[in-house]
Amino acid sequence: MSAIELDDTDLRLLRLLQEDASLSNQALADLAGLSPATCHRRVRRLRDEGVIEREVAILSPTRMAEALGWGLTALVEITLDLQTAEALDAFEARAVQEAAVQQVWRVSPGPDFVLVVQVADMPGYQALAQRLFTADHRVRTVRAFFATKRAKFGTAWPVPDRVR
Repeated sequence: MSAIELDDTDLRLLRLLQEDASLSNQALADLAGLSPATCHRRVRRLRDEGVIEREVAILSPTRMAEALGWGLTALVEITLDLQTAEALDAFEARAVQEAAVQQVWRVSPGPDFVLVVQVADMPGYQALAQRLFTADHRVRTVRAFFATKRAKFGTAWPVPDRVR
């Protein structure tokens, strides 16, 4: 994969889209100071080049809690008994298949993985732990931290104002 070159206009578009990806092309072009055709072409290029990986809806935890209950968020550290490429790849493949696992990070030093997990309740967590951690004989250590408050949540990549 070749390196993509981004200019100041690309960076401006990326910042605007990270704030609100639902903007119409016309609104985005107006905010970026571009013609609609130029804006459309540049955004399409950013998608085609894989800079814009996907666009998603971010749900409000408060509104979802009103509808479904608060649920339980856990940050889970996982250490395997072997750190071979095969063992790490196998655990990662299983973890990314679990719907309740929102994020999977390979980390170093310390544990091998950090997972962000969202389940309905403690029995839901226990069921996930049984499937993903206890049943896997390669999992040596599990440390779970249960969230009590979300002080900040972001998805935006820190895009500079100008290309270096």
